[in-house]
Amino acid sequence: MKRLSLLAAGLLSACAVGPNYERPATPPTAAGTFVDPGVTKVSTGAAEGEWWRLFRDPVLDRLVVDALAHNTDIRVAAANLRRVRSLLSETRNQRLPTTDVSARYNRQRSGANTTNIPGAQSAEFDFFQVGLDAGYQVDIFGQVSRSIEAARGDVGAAQAALDAARIAVAAETARVYAQACGFAAQATVARETAQLQDQTLGLTRRLLEAGRGTQRDVDQTLVLAENARSQVPQFEAERRAALYALATLTGRPPAETDAAAAQCATPPQVSGLIPVGDGAALLARRPDVRQAERLLAADTARVGVATAALYPSIRLLGSVSLGAQDIGDLAKSDSFSFSLGPLISWSFPNLGQARARLRQAEATSEGSLASFDGTVLTALREVEQALARYSGEIERNVALRRAEAAANNAARIAGLRFSAGRDTLLQRIDAERDRASARATLAQSNAALAEAQVALFNALGGGWEAAPAPVRREPAAN
Repeated sequence: MKRLSLLAAGLLSACAVGPNYERPATPPTAAGTFVDPGVTKVSTGAAEGEWWRLFRDPVLDRLVVDALAHNTDIRVAAANLRRVRSLLSETRNQRLPTTDVSARYNRQRSGANTTNIPGAQSAEFDFFQVGLDAGYQVDIFGQVSRSIEAARGDVGAAQAALDAARIAVAAETARVYAQACGFAAQATVARETAQLQDQTLGLTRRLLEAGRGTQRDVDQTLVLAENARSQVPQFEAERRAALYALATLTGRPPAETDAAAAQCATPPQVSGLIPVGDGAALLARRPDVRQAERLLAADTARVGVATAALYPSIRLLGSVSLGAQDIGDLAKSDSFSFSLGPLISWSFPNLGQARARLRQAEATSEGSLASFDGTVLTALREVEQALARYSGEIERNVALRRAEAAANNAARIAGLRFSAGRDTLLQRIDAERDRASARATLAQSNAALAEAQVALFNALGGGWEAAPAPVRREPAAN
């Protein structure tokens, strides 16, 4: 009993070998406010979770929710999360004893010539046996506990990967929707420009017939009209391509384009200041940072698993069985047998393979630390870049709006002066060309501004917090 008490005390005092994981500290400069001058065009409030609702576009809201529920990339990430959770459950079961129940029946015959006993005769008999084998891994050096710790890290990384997939899908859905709306708006501007140029073309032809114009004037006006008209098919093709992409993002075949999205003619815009928070909130929110941190924790735990392989492994083994030639004798005490004892295994002194695996685990952990640091830097860089581009596009858009208003006014005045005979046709054509260019550039900037807003939301890393669980869509009934 004294020896058993000492053994139990030794097992209870055992500790896991290998390094204990500590989350890397965030540099103070990374946790503060963002530095780009573009922060003057956003607010310092907490970043929104369902950020797409800031666009106040019901069609976009529905498309994002649909994509979060049915997108195939999210379904893949969700399946992977279920897989690693099952692996964690399997690893936890290593703390429990292993058992193996068996039952056996044999019909045996021993021939007379199989023995060296003179006068022996052949014997034939039945043999019945039932048994239970059990084993238990004594986790003295923490190999099992470190394996569980690593599996928990894998689960956290898989959960973060699922959240990252949700962010990517929500951002891509919003971006493609904005593209579809933007191409529709640019196609509308091109059509209206072509119509205006057609009116000017008709006027120049009438002037030519009246002897007041030249063929060169007609050709120049025709070039403007056809250039505007030639852009319409390109914009329409890109709009349809975006609608096909939206269909697949929401888990549908390209033929099932969204009717409401097809009617959108103006890119969605966030009218107020976008809340961005600070660096500390960003790093806590971004799933890719959490994924890298959980992978680092898992790989650190695997160093402990590899370290434990340098030490002896102890298993407690036991078995009980009942065996008899007659099934009715199995319950008798003479049929009972058992065995009990520890099994100690150790690869000493040949530890070269175990040491090599330890070096591999340590190198993997060092790589994971570098990946974590790189992911933190990437997250901060992406937000600063998104702020810079968003700020620049805001200023560009404001200037283009002023330019478009001035071009419209100049074209109107040029038309009036030409009708009054105070300007030449060439001056009117120049004014029309400037107006067409200003309108087309503004339409392109409106689309770019919407995409810059989506890019900023994507960099901020929100959108997974209230995401619905992915579901399997039933096929449509015929």
